[in-house]
Amino acid sequence: MVMGRFKHFIAELLCGLALILLVHAQDQSDFVSLDCGFPENSSYTEWKTGVGYISDAGFIDSGINRQISTEFKGDLQQQLWSLRSFPEGIRNCYRIKIMQGTKYLIRATFFYGNYDGESKLPEFDVHLGANMWGTIKITNVSISFVKELIHVPSLNYIQLCLVNTQRGTPFISAIELRPLPNSTYVTTDGSLERLWRVDVGSESNIQYREWTGLSSSLTIESPSSNPYRPPSVVMSTAATPINDSAPLEFHLEPEDVTAKHYIYMHFAEVVKLKANQSRSFNVILNGKHWYGPYVPKYLWTTTLYSKDALNSTGGQYFFSLVKTENSTLPPIINAIEAYSVKNLLQSETDQEDVGAITKIKSTYGVKRNWQGDPCAPQTYSWEGLNCSYDGYNAPRVISLNLSSSGLTGKISADISNLVMLQCLDLSNNSLTGLVPDFLSQLQYLTVLNLERNQLSGSIPTELLERSKNGSLLLSVGESSNFCGSGSCKKKKNIVMPVVASTGGFFIISLTVAAILWVLRRRKQQHKAQEDTKPNVQNPSLESIQRQFTYSDVQRITNNLERAIGKGGFGTVYHGCIDDTQVAVKILSPSSFQGYQQFEAEMQIIM
Repeated sequence: MVMGRFKHFIAELLCGLALILLVHAQDQSDFVSLDCGFPENSSYTEWKTGVGYISDAGFIDSGINRQISTEFKGDLQQQLWSLRSFPEGIRNCYRIKIMQGTKYLIRATFFYGNYDGESKLPEFDVHLGANMWGTIKITNVSISFVKELIHVPSLNYIQLCLVNTQRGTPFISAIELRPLPNSTYVTTDGSLERLWRVDVGSESNIQYREWTGLSSSLTIESPSSNPYRPPSVVMSTAATPINDSAPLEFHLEPEDVTAKHYIYMHFAEVVKLKANQSRSFNVILNGKHWYGPYVPKYLWTTTLYSKDALNSTGGQYFFSLVKTENSTLPPIINAIEAYSVKNLLQSETDQEDVGAITKIKSTYGVKRNWQGDPCAPQTYSWEGLNCSYDGYNAPRVISLNLSSSGLTGKISADISNLVMLQCLDLSNNSLTGLVPDFLSQLQYLTVLNLERNQLSGSIPTELLERSKNGSLLLSVGESSNFCGSGSCKKKKNIVMPVVASTGGFFIISLTVAAILWVLRRRKQQHKAQEDTKPNVQNPSLESIQRQFTYSDVQRITNNLERAIGKGGFGTVYHGCIDDTQVAVKILSPSSFQGYQQFEAEMQIIM
């Protein structure tokens, strides 16, 4: 809360007179000015400020465009006429590219304007990247809520997120970013959140009997040595006590008395003094000399500030501008800014992991509310992700569950960049192709689930070895089209040796490359018994080379409909070839007995 002997500045009423937002407004090449909810691919120039705005549609994937009620438009600037609301999803995030390492003023504006016709004032949170920025509590249908932060992003983008806290639908009206000289608003730690910005000499703030206003129609210059450069329109007015001998006093009462604070005072003489006139004063803070004596320069801006954060007295800052003994005129002040230090301590997710999971999202078109930082804050981490948090290093993705996500195509190579991955579940999708070798290179992988896909070929040997020694829980599913390990034939050219013998039942043993053991019908049983007498060559045991496609095997078994047994190598299914019943034995890729032993059994059968 700000208390003082003049009306404290409410940011939404400043409309374009904000000290920083108008700096170099004629050069907008580095500006970001988003009108939230404005139609896609549209733009305009706000006539009051000359600032160009574009639609926010290209910076977010969710939300609904809405318009405030006509009765509230009045003299509002155009960027507040529309808004984007977020009735769905807990966290909805903008992603805006910026220049990494550049200091920015980040401004978010919220004007409710009864856009939904319900007159229900919402409350929700705003996050900047992985960190909580603040709570937006709309208290008046026709007054804006403005958040401003001076911040140096560590990445080449920022993410501004609206978070639903079950106290109303989040929305936002405008987002503005303005680059600042890195030599301005310097702190020993943290970013700066605006508490107070006052155009002290404006008519709206000169309403106390103790004060009067001074003004000039001339341009107020800001020298190159003053990088703050408040606009001339702000500096052309000033406040001064009516009583020439009285001090000019005001005080700041922050809500968080434990926070660090920075104060910036902007001065310029707006009156051409006569030869016998002088204006000189000292600045007193909490009863102690802070600066001075100071003599404002005519039509020339000077900014006073402390390089170190200020310490409050009982949670308050009392300022008094007192004229010196030799001064004939009382003190003046043109504008004031006050900021609190905002520490954004939560690290964003490791950028290699962010890049990988973002590409995975794009490759598969993941239909989940994957917005904002993947891992942080932990409460809002992406669905299907688990991350590691140690409090010192950036969070890392250690588990990815994309089961039943409608994935198609091959297993994405971007998964290999999630180098800390421990668990990977891609089950129950429509993935095709081979199981890639790069999965073997994920050294921390302990769980791999590929069941219920359309993968084929052989499983990488290293994965099988890790599965056998117990370091990897490997699940591929018995319905998958795998060969086990080593080389294997293509599914459309499966060689199935056929062995004829006596008896009335047939066994087909296969691994995807398979063995068919065919027994003749019962009516041949007697002849077969005669032919197998000692010292007589058995002519009915004949090796018949036939080819079956995998679709043939599915047809034979009616899509593996009926399981009739299970052994060490895998499941045995019932089937029919013409009028002959057969049993089809399929080697499970997860069988610990392995392909070589199965092949040995095949040779015995032959």
